[in-house]
Amino acid sequence: MKKMVLVNGVPASGKSSVARMLADARGWPILALDSIKEPFFDHLGVGDREFNRKLGRASYQAMFSIVRDAPEGMTFVADAWFGFQPREVLEGHLARAGVGATAEIWCHASPEVLVERYRERLHLRHAGHPGEAFLPELYALARRAEPVRRGPIFDVETTRPLDRERLLDWLDQALAG
Repeated sequence: MKKMVLVNGVPASGKSSVARMLADARGWPILALDSIKEPFFDHLGVGDREFNRKLGRASYQAMFSIVRDAPEGMTFVADAWFGFQPREVLEGHLARAGVGATAEIWCHASPEVLVERYRERLHLRHAGHPGEAFLPELYALARRAEPVRRGPIFDVETTRPLDRERLLDWLDQALAG
């Protein structure tokens, strides 16, 4: 059985830092939606917002195709905003990939903090990602975003220090079944 840690949260919520820590601590591969998506921007161009969303859906599918083709028994760390697609899409991808167990790490902060983080990182982000005009949408998204609630959930408020050992112990128990 394959397992997956869903490191979930809206943009700028701290997912990538948490995912990297988990991968380094456990030796699990990270599948980050942006890492899959950005090379396509480089080859196909950045396009408009609808193109960005289309590329996001294709990258999401590619992430699960990689898992599907991996050997049984592997555990993956998936770094993505899982709320951008209907829950049924996630469930279908997990089933086709052969993922039997998931644990979710919900990364979040206040909408004000997330907007400021995103703004501060604009110059570092790939040009294919939404720019300054996305900030009001991000604010609204952060106000209503929730975990997908698939499997056990560990809550990470990313303006506070992460209790790394507590998270790793929780994760070991959550995926032990």
